Amino acid sequence: MENQNEKPLSEKPARVKLLRQLWIVLFSGAILATLFTTWTPLGLIPFGLGDSFGDVFSPNDGSDGQFLPTPTPRPRPRIGIVSGHYQFDSGAVCEDGTNLQEVDINFSIADRVRANLISEGFDVDLLGEKDDRLPQYRALALVSIHADSCAFINNQATGFKVAAALATSHLDNANRLVACLTSRYMEATKLNFHAGSVTEDMTSYHAFNEIHNQTAAAIIEVGFMNLDRQLLTQNPDLVAEGITQGILCYIRNEDASLPDAE
Repeated sequence: MENQNEKPLSEKPARVKLLRQLWIVLFSGAILATLFTTWTPLGLIPFGLGDSFGDVFSPNDGSDGQFLPTPTPRPRPRIGIVSGHYQFDSGAVCEDGTNLQEVDINFSIADRVRANLISEGFDVDLLGEKDDRLPQYRALALVSIHADSCAFINNQATGFKVAAALATSHLDNANRLVACLTSRYMEATKLNFHAGSVTEDMTSYHAFNEIHNQTAAAIIEVGFMNLDRQLLTQNPDLVAEGITQGILCYIRNEDASLPDAE
């Protein structure tokens, strides 16, 4: 027998369809309300709700230090420059009435080399002759800068010389540093290598026995304070550039061939 209270089956799909549409309208309204509050200027939202929405939907830039790690700067390569006799004694002195001192020549050049290398992106230590930082000093390279005697020896007492640190566990690196310094210094200054005058004071230079044995090191005598005085005192920028390029040649593994003779 037919139930008088039961609604026709045709009405059920209509009711389901109506409920589905109502749900879609409500859901869409919630989305629109969220978007409105997110992009509406915070001053138009009452009761401080803007701050809450801003905190939820605004990306965190890490300024509160809670989400993004603090970046750690990468250490820059380090180079040591010893200014010969600096903070120790005068070095060689010209006894011709000028009272020109080696220590002043050395510092003028060393300070310029330091500035040049800093501009290339390196950390550079300007070290004194007996610097407290020398024991076990570690760097990509260390170069000690000196000038030769002011006494007139003969007309051949002109030019520069370079020697490697023998007290090293990587003599090949020290020899390559010497080759680079020789090549670039000769190219920049046009001075000749003063062959045969590299002394034990150079090869056994005290700092070589103090620094870490993995630090490639060399000593350069930039010229004679007598016949090469004009270059050393009037053009220290050129002298410093020759040393700078020699160090960069070593670090960048460039060709260390000697310049062609003119």
